[in-house]
Amino acid sequence: MTSVPNRPVGLAALLPYLRAHRGLLAVVGALSLLGAATSLAQPLLVRSVLDGVSAAAPVAGLVGLLVALVVAGALLGGLRDYLLQRTAEGLVLGTRRRLAGHLLRLPIAEYDQRRTGDLLSRVGSDTTLLRAVVTSGLFEVVTGAVLVVGAAGAMLLLDPVLFGLTLLGVAAGVGFALTVARRVRALSRAAQERVGEMTSAVERAISAARTIRAARAERRESETVGDSATAAYAAGLRVARVQAVVGPVSTVTVQSAFLLVLAVGGARVASGAITVGDLVAFVMFLFFLVLPLGQAVHAYTQLQTGLGALQRIEEILDVPVEGAADRIPPGPAARTRPDPPMIEFDRVGFGYPDGPPVLHEVSFAVPAGTRTALVGPSGAGKSTLLALVERFYEVTAGALRVDGVDVRDVPRDVLRARLGYVEQEAPVLAGTLRGNLLIGAPTATDAQLRAVLDEVNLGHLAERTADGLDVQVGEGGVLLSGGERQRLAIARALLAGPPVLLLDEPTSNLDARNEAALRRAIDAVAVRRTLLIVAHRLSTVVDADQIVVLDGGRVVATGTHDQLTTTSPLYRELATHQLLVT
Repeated sequence: MTSVPNRPVGLAALLPYLRAHRGLLAVVGALSLLGAATSLAQPLLVRSVLDGVSAAAPVAGLVGLLVALVVAGALLGGLRDYLLQRTAEGLVLGTRRRLAGHLLRLPIAEYDQRRTGDLLSRVGSDTTLLRAVVTSGLFEVVTGAVLVVGAAGAMLLLDPVLFGLTLLGVAAGVGFALTVARRVRALSRAAQERVGEMTSAVERAISAARTIRAARAERRESETVGDSATAAYAAGLRVARVQAVVGPVSTVTVQSAFLLVLAVGGARVASGAITVGDLVAFVMFLFFLVLPLGQAVHAYTQLQTGLGALQRIEEILDVPVEGAADRIPPGPAARTRPDPPMIEFDRVGFGYPDGPPVLHEVSFAVPAGTRTALVGPSGAGKSTLLALVERFYEVTAGALRVDGVDVRDVPRDVLRARLGYVEQEAPVLAGTLRGNLLIGAPTATDAQLRAVLDEVNLGHLAERTADGLDVQVGEGGVLLSGGERQRLAIARALLAGPPVLLLDEPTSNLDARNEAALRRAIDAVAVRRTLLIVAHRLSTVVDADQIVVLDGGRVVATGTHDQLTTTSPLYRELATHQLLVT
């Protein structure tokens, strides 16, 4: 797993995410300012109305203007909230697309060491928390700041004495609340990590549901998931406890300031220092000061929660995607020989990250248009060699060449366009038969799809129901047999028409009849392709042009079947166990 600095993120990290929405955000900002202006004008109009009533002056126009301001403020607030929600949803959508695209391009080694559920949690729940950054965080802080500044200025002009008393109480409450809120980011990140662990536990249990049922392990797995859920619950409670402090502090601040203003303000009205209108206006401004402050403190905690989620998102986005560190050849790649082999391993060594070496100075060549089989005991490194050809991993020693060119000097997309790869597990994607076939050949016609299905003895799948090629295959191909899944994966590779086929145990899940049919299909395509096949069943490769025997990550013998039965003790042992020799 790539080591990524666990760097904290600030508001500046949000700017790239908000940049695409800057036009809409500018409109929201303008509406916020207009809404704040209508709110701040209301106390002044109330004072004028009260003073006019006291002086027996006409106030109908002022009352009408006050009502108009209230209605305008409500309409502006509603429009602003809608646009803000729209912006937030756009932010979440853009982040999910970016993160999903990045996840699909991570080096294979990252998938080997990271938990799928945690990655899913970052795309799902972490990106959802970013919504609060916009809707309940960033703009509430900005709008609240405008109201606070405006209200504070008006209060200072109305009565400096009352303002000074108010400021002392409010500053103490807000300072305490902000101190508490600073803890939210770390606690929120920890809570999201627990949610990721819980998602991983659920994903693990669901993906192995049949195994768990067969082993009668439902209770144990439920307890495992329950423990993860409990840990997430406890982490969520820690966040809730810190956030819960903000509410009471805000309430006490508001009530204390209100009572203080009423007491001192009433005395000042009685002494004639200020009028009743001044006091009422001051109290209204007090609410415009304190309530936005409370909302701003709450928004600050929401902002910290969103920034904690953003930190987890940025952690993944900071992982270099596959190919980011590719070396760039100095010029057009030249072939090493006039007629190089299609694939050549030249003293190749390899070890997985943080693991011991798997391959040791592996050397052999696969001539163009021939069929080469890799055989040997489990763990000999056969499947690893195919992964190196696909550049899922990079060789750590020696060189691997295709058409005489080091694969590290070939862009991965260009290289893989020449390769058809069928994995040992033969994964099938949820969806339809057609959708699975079109993954590598999106422009193939129905006639081509049916032809390749017939080629691997799967034509009956398109005839099972009236859906034809659009028949569902189930999650992970569960509606197909193991052999059908493997043949479908081979059909998918054949449909793309690559000049090189890499087949990892292509017949491991097939019965004798379908194995024979698939061998005939492989024989047909081998005429115009280069094949590199990993096989445990030697019966499928006895007619290969060459067989490479591996043991312990080393090549121990190379030759044809007849040659190896006499020259390689290991191959003869494998063939004897499979009744190919006596």
